Amino acid sequence: MTTADRTIAHHTPGPTPAAPRSRAAVLVTGLLALSLLAAVVGASVGSTGFESLLRAARDPVAWQIVTDIRLPRTLGAWLAGALLGLAGAVAQGLFRNPLADPFLLGSASGAMLAVAVALALWGAPVAAASWVAKLGLTGAAFVGALGGVLLTLLLAQGVQHTLRLLLAGVVVGYVLGAVKDLVTLAAPDVLTGMLSFMLGNTGLIGWDACGVMAAVLVPLALLAWASARVLDGLSLGEATAHSLGLPLAPLRATLIGVLALATGTAVAQAGLIGFVGLAAPHLVRGLARVTHGPLVLLSALAGGLLLASADILSRVLIAPQELPVGVLTAVLGGSYLLWLMYVRTRRGGQR
Repeated sequence: MTTADRTIAHHTPGPTPAAPRSRAAVLVTGLLALSLLAAVVGASVGSTGFESLLRAARDPVAWQIVTDIRLPRTLGAWLAGALLGLAGAVAQGLFRNPLADPFLLGSASGAMLAVAVALALWGAPVAAASWVAKLGLTGAAFVGALGGVLLTLLLAQGVQHTLRLLLAGVVVGYVLGAVKDLVTLAAPDVLTGMLSFMLGNTGLIGWDACGVMAAVLVPLALLAWASARVLDGLSLGEATAHSLGLPLAPLRATLIGVLALATGTAVAQAGLIGFVGLAAPHLVRGLARVTHGPLVLLSALAGGLLLASADILSRVLIAPQELPVGVLTAVLGGSYLLWLMYVRTRRGGQR
């Protein structure tokens, strides 16, 4: 163990080292088991209600609906939620702010602007986009998300001042959102596709989109896990992280790239889905006190489970109609965070 590792471990609050590892292992097992259950339920639930997979196995048409529509949609919702959960954990650790999420720092607004420009140039609705076009949307969303984050960092003059960073993120979000509105006004044909993106929609996710998100998620999760030491160091303060000899500049650039690509990919495939990236890390911290290495991976699992569950609820609450999944996650995630704030406020008052 290096000097930096010993210092980080010494300053990391929590129980003995074996206890958080054991709890984290139990949490991983539980999240994976619940995710598998969500996949089975999601493949069995349609807009008309619950249908057994056994019935679909006897009916070729029903089986095609399960394998070509429901299963990729459920898996795609899980992958998009995992990307958002991963990005949320990275954002909160990188900017040392529990309220930071992928959308607060201008990345989502930049991604939406880039997607609007791409749709306006191509003149094709999202539903009719080919696999190559969706790759182009992902690339455009990544460039826009990275541009939004860099613009926020430029206005905030770094990440040392949290309030300045948050204000810069709000300003960048409003400005890029206004430019996106001008683009949609200039090209009204993209309004339908943009509305689907703004409300969050997993109904158009197919196997090709799942492949894109999986191909992005795996290397980003490994990069975030490998760079987690800098997040642990930053949690002790900027000066302490420098004194530990951590390579802050390259690792910070790597984490910003992880944040931008994860957000851009999720937005390009599923649209704006709020509160998943913010709530998933808080949910993990409430269940297990771990360092940022396990936290980013657990947050990805929790984010995937949250969005997959919300996608199932969006199909059954007002069946045969469907709720936009982004609206549902905003209501549920906002309610959870308000409850969490209430509980912590009461605990602080009792002390």
